[in-house]
Amino acid sequence: MRKNNWKHWGPYLSERAWATVREDYSHNGDCWSYFTHDQARSRAYRWNEDGLAGICDRNQYLCLAIALWNGNDPILKERLFGLTGPEGNHGEDVKEYYYYLDSTPTHSYMKMLYKYPQAAFPYGQLVEENRWRGYDDDEYELLDTGVFDENRYFDVVVEYAKADENDILARVTVTNRGPEGARFHLMPTLWFRNTWSWGYENGPLGDVGKQPRLSRKAGPNGTLTLSAEHPVLGPYNFWVEDAREILFTENDSNSALLFGMPNRTPYVKDAFHRFVINGEHEAVNQAGRGTKAAAHYFDIVPAGGTRVYRWRLSNMNHRQPFGRGFDRAFRQRIADSDEFYRAIQKKGLSKDEQRVQRRALGGMLWTKQLYYYDIPQWLRGDPILPAPEWRRNGRNGDWDHLHNFDVISMPDKWEYPWYATWDTGFHCIPLALVDADYAKRQLTLSTREWYMHPNGALPAYEWQFGDVNPPVHAWAVWRVYKIDARQSGIPDRPFLESLFHKLLLNFTWWVNRKDADGNNVFQGGFLGLDNISVFDRSAGLPKGGRIDQSDGTAWMGFYCLMMMKIALELAEQDSVYQSKSSNFSVYQDMATKFFEHFLRIATAMNEERGEGASLWDEKDRFYYDLLHMHDGTFKPLKVRSMVGLIPLFAVETLEPRLLSTTFEITPRRSRSPSFFKE
Repeated sequence: MRKNNWKHWGPYLSERAWATVREDYSHNGDCWSYFTHDQARSRAYRWNEDGLAGICDRNQYLCLAIALWNGNDPILKERLFGLTGPEGNHGEDVKEYYYYLDSTPTHSYMKMLYKYPQAAFPYGQLVEENRWRGYDDDEYELLDTGVFDENRYFDVVVEYAKADENDILARVTVTNRGPEGARFHLMPTLWFRNTWSWGYENGPLGDVGKQPRLSRKAGPNGTLTLSAEHPVLGPYNFWVEDAREILFTENDSNSALLFGMPNRTPYVKDAFHRFVINGEHEAVNQAGRGTKAAAHYFDIVPAGGTRVYRWRLSNMNHRQPFGRGFDRAFRQRIADSDEFYRAIQKKGLSKDEQRVQRRALGGMLWTKQLYYYDIPQWLRGDPILPAPEWRRNGRNGDWDHLHNFDVISMPDKWEYPWYATWDTGFHCIPLALVDADYAKRQLTLSTREWYMHPNGALPAYEWQFGDVNPPVHAWAVWRVYKIDARQSGIPDRPFLESLFHKLLLNFTWWVNRKDADGNNVFQGGFLGLDNISVFDRSAGLPKGGRIDQSDGTAWMGFYCLMMMKIALELAEQDSVYQSKSSNFSVYQDMATKFFEHFLRIATAMNEERGEGASLWDEKDRFYYDLLHMHDGTFKPLKVRSMVGLIPLFAVETLEPRLLSTTFEITPRRSRSPSFFKE
């Protein structure tokens, strides 16, 4: 049984939760415009929260992040800004500059940098300029607007250190890089995820029996103190050093502003924006209680000057929360992080190479997020937020087994506030270097019954779980297994074996669903290559037919080889599944099966079909997709792209001893040794 959980708190708070499929309750399925960035400051989230440089507990009951104001912006900077898919000339795109600099696997120390302009943030300019630009034009970036001219910006460095597993120290260092003094407002903000506004007596998950509460309390001299009471998380204290005030409101929608309907409470989510920027003192709860609170700092930071701000969140009581122990804890956690990365980094790397790798791995650890999506509940809707009619037969309607509530490695904390299974597979390779246990659990998670479809399909991504990702899971499992074995000295056979059995289900799904003619030539759609083709490969051809894909077929050859390698590894240690009728184990048989399947796929990729058509073009010496027309004819889609290079992935070297001792060669002519050689 786990006695300590140093991962209970971490960077599991997204940088963006607006304009997602989960939050889309529109009548037409347009998630981009239903819940916008402009609405996010005033509108409560149903599924998960977001914040700038934020953290939360593993269940996201309680969140902590920062809000900024430079005296010129039209809104508080509470979350990162970017363009939606229709707004960007190359799709959705974050328009901010932020850098994840460091993190340990337990998040005992974390550090990031955000660059905040001193001029008004050009929200409208970024939207309008990018809107008229075409696909062939460059993107219009924040730097192009001139807001960083003459270095008129703040470096905002956010650091977290844990004195204990539930004792989190925060330090924010703000430096004025500009030539003149500049105004700076900082608001460390603490709030509860809204579980009370959706019509459930005990919250959507049935776990929160009463509404949580933040309230002001007496504390040590020089600090402002509040208590946080949550029926599941328990009590926490929040201390803020030398702030001018603490403000309170509720994490509830401003329905009057958004929908022209009466507010449930006079104190709503955008109260701090209205208080600081509009001077609406009545917007905050003067009684000192709520479900959202923020300390308020205000400074004039001189040119080249630096200010340091400190706060602390803990389930313990501290008489001196900012005593000598505060800085000592930071020094110790930084030293721990230094020691950890010295231990895992290869000798011989230069200082720059060490720094690049450490920041890259730190960024991987920062992009872990809580992902909450209950498809059955989403399809039904909530008691006070009914689902639109299109949902039952629309997006993700056939994934009603899926219930996700896990901390998952995401492609990005802004552009992808949701997982993509094949991206997660790639992430697990570098994650295994720093936290092999987490990497293994991530790969296992995708195959659990509340993720994997009953038919064996792995969920693709929130936009459409039924889309098809390239089948890289077996490769990721194999690589993580080998990395973990090298680091620990103990191969984790139970992990490898359990995932092999789960992946048999997924492999069978691919063969049954994506090989339309049963001839070892596969389809699959865009397969992660969003912009590789002149048209959408996931859409059907106008008059029927389909696309036989070089990449889809090659990926399946690659899948065969990875499953073969895993089977061979398991066969070398196998005793449980030893066949009584032969000297070969079940895993040896499986290795032979996947080897044969690979050979059949390789043959299908290169052989001619109707009218001499083939995925391989002998004249061009290149692989192309093949249009399989409705009338049975074939037309090669001669676009030179990554599609034609992916077949090079499906390569493996077999040692001679494996051919002679592992593969079962029966006396039958069809299974003679020459079969494999041919």
